[in-house]
Order: sequence, then C-alpha cells, then structure tokens
Amino acid sequence: MVSVLLAIGLLVAVFVGFNIGGSSTGVAFGPAVGAKTISKFGAAVLMTVFALLGGITVGTEVVKTMGGEIVPQSAFTIEASIAVLFFIGFALFLSNIVGVPASTSMTAVGAIAGLGLAQGTLNWAKMGEIVSWWLVSPLAAFWVSGVVGRYFYPRLVEWFAITQSEGSLLAVDRSGAVPRPTLGPGTTQREFIGTVLVILIGCYMAFSAGASNVANAVAPLVGSNQLGLIDGILLGGAAIGLGAFTIARRTMDTVGNDLTDLPILAALVVATVSSTLVTFLSALGIPASFVIIATMSIVGLGWGRATRTVKLSETVKSGGKEVDVSVGALTADADDAPTVGGEGGTPSETDRKPIGEEESEDIPKAADLFEPSTTARVVFLQNIVPGIATAASYLIFRFVPLF
Repeated sequence: MVSVLLAIGLLVAVFVGFNIGGSSTGVAFGPAVGAKTISKFGAAVLMTVFALLGGITVGTEVVKTMGGEIVPQSAFTIEASIAVLFFIGFALFLSNIVGVPASTSMTAVGAIAGLGLAQGTLNWAKMGEIVSWWLVSPLAAFWVSGVVGRYFYPRLVEWFAITQSEGSLLAVDRSGAVPRPTLGPGTTQREFIGTVLVILIGCYMAFSAGASNVANAVAPLVGSNQLGLIDGILLGGAAIGLGAFTIARRTMDTVGNDLTDLPILAALVVATVSSTLVTFLSALGIPASFVIIATMSIVGLGWGRATRTVKLSETVKSGGKEVDVSVGALTADADDAPTVGGEGGTPSETDRKPIGEEESEDIPKAADLFEPSTTARVVFLQNIVPGIATAASYLIFRFVPLF
C-alpha cells in the first residue's frame, strides 16, 4: 500500500512536471502554433511524445546525477525528497509571480546541494563540474549564435522567407487505385519543407526539454528508491504531457502571437542552438538551464546581426572609439523577418549587402530585440533563485528536527 508520504511526494512530482510541461510546450511549439503550421492539440501530442523520448534516453543520465551523484542516495529519505520537490515547485510559483521563468534545473540542484551541505555529504567534485558547465554553456550559446547572426543570418533569411498559401498544406489524391498525399492547392515544395522544418525543430526542443527537465520532477524520488528509474521517467513524462494539454495552451499563444519582436527565423535559430547545448549537457548528466542558455543565444544572435555594420578590421583599428552598431538587430521588418507565414517575400541575392557595407538604418533600432535591463533582471533572478533555494534547503535540513 502506498504510504501517505509517498502519495504526497508523487503529487508534488506531478505538480512540478505539470508546470514544466506548461512552460516548455509554449517555448517549443509557440512559433509553429503562431504560424498556424500545427494545432495546439497536435503540439501537445508531439510535446508529450518527444519529451518522454528525451527523458527515457538522454535524460536518464540527468536523473542519475541528481538522484545519487550530487549527494549519496542514502540522503534521500522520503521526507527529504518531498522537501526538495517543494523547493522546485516553489521556484516555479515564484517565477510566475515575478514574470520571469525560473530555472528548475538550477533550483533543483541548489536544493539538493543544500541537503548535502547540511548533512556533510555534498560531492564537491560533481558540483564543481556542474557549475563549470553552467558558466561555459551560456558563453557558448552567445558566441555560436553571434557567429550565425554575423555571417549566416542573411542567407538563412533567403532560404526561409516563405509566404504561407491559403488552404490546407496537404491534400489526398484519390485518382489512383491507392489514395496518396499530395501538396495542397497553392502549396509549394518550399513552403512544405519549411513548415515541416519548423515542426521538427519544435520536436527537437521538446526532446531536449524532456532530457533535461524530467529529472527535476522525479530525481529525488528515484534517488530515495521510492520509484524505479524508468517508472519515474514515465511519471515525469506523463506529468509534462498533462501540462502540455492544459495550461500550455496559453503559453503557446503568448510565445506564438505576442512576442512580435522576435521573428520566427530568429526563434528557430535560438531553439536549435539552445536545444543542442542542452541535449549535449544532458548526455553528460549535467542539469542545464534552458532559459539562461536561450537568453544568451538571443543576445548573441542580436549582437552578431548588429556587428554586420562594421568589418572586424575596422573594429580593431577603431582604437577604442565608438562604432555605430545597433543592438536592435532582429526586430521584425518586411525584408528580414518572414519565415513560414511571413509576408515580406524572399530577399534577392543582390539585396543582401556584404559585411561592413550595411548601414545601421538597415538594422532597425525602433524596438530592440532585448531590453538590457530586462535581460539583466532575467539573468539575475535565474541565478539568485537557486541561491535562495540552496540557503533555504540548508537551513531546513540543518535545523528542522523533522529532517
């Protein structure tokens, strides 16, 4: 019979996974839903399938790390597991209050580290490895995205500027003996490939979210041997799916329709860079913050686009003088923004100016892609919330008699 404490632990784990599904689905499939390339129901189905796939493959390493390598498994009593899950749930609640997405991975690691500090069982070598990757991965996201923005973004605009046709994307040809799918009326092969690519990148993001975040919901219970590894991942995946089918509908609207300063193409670049880094870290067993990595990817992409107005040689020869560079480098405009569903058409080869010959006016300043103060607030809270979780966890596990 399931004990009362285990039932509470399972409910808290489901609550954490439910919130992860709500936020991650919007990030993964918001652009595709906003471009009307997939329905919200279809996005929820794909999110559930690929998050579970990510969790049950790459994500097992993250579960093992959080469930027994930061602190020994013996530290995870059922009471301690519930407390750690509570801290993760509280971080999600706090992020909703202040309007800044909290890193559940960093908060979970912080809560587990607090437990280890209180008991004197913290694996400092493992914590050092995790924190080192936390410092390196955002910098990698910035520079990779910066290179894409400076050297490849205009070419990507040419490839992905697709006007969405009226009617369905696919139709069924019944003229032969066997019905077969064909392109819908007015659908070009370019539009079909672009649409499929948008959906595939959403699936890739869902996979990376599952690989990194399933552990946040179930690792303490797996570490305490209250759940088996596969059973825990299945529970976490199901909870993420529950969030995808319910509260994610609103976040998909927000990401897909309200964040107008970020063109779909830029969102896809950020998604690809961020998901690749998160999946790589998950394979190493490192819990990663998707939000911090994505934020630095956005900043890097904008910086790379902005620096197209000057050549590297001019930057070196400037002698420290100010160079005319706009950071509003990804603001949507008629010629730069459209991908699937866009209206600006495809820029021609002659429209794309070489690096150093673009004017700052060619890269709009009217609405910056990122507000420096907002970016600073996000990064600050992303780091301070895990710190609070670590301190609170230490105090509770050290001085509360129950633990």
